[in-house]
Amino acid sequence: MCNSRGRPWTGAGFKTSWRKACEKAGIKGLTFHDLRGTTVTRLALAGCSNAEIGAITGHSPKDIDAILHAHYLGGQRELAAQAIARWENK
Repeated sequence: MCNSRGRPWTGAGFKTSWRKACEKAGIKGLTFHDLRGTTVTRLALAGCSNAEIGAITGHSPKDIDAILHAHYLGGQRELAAQAIARWENK
């Protein structure tokens, strides 16, 4: 991906653009990594495998498991409900 000038993002340029976008959207206290973690969670809830999630986000399967278990799903109720529904519909 390139910036508005057609050049690759620099770390500082991306950080500045991210900050401006968050300010414009009224988002406070989140980082780009939070967005990636949320994407991991949403893809898992949509039924994607770790391999599919990693292909999209660039995370390793180990990192995906860590994100899902430690930070986002807690008790994993939604995933459990989806698994039971799949099992019942066999």
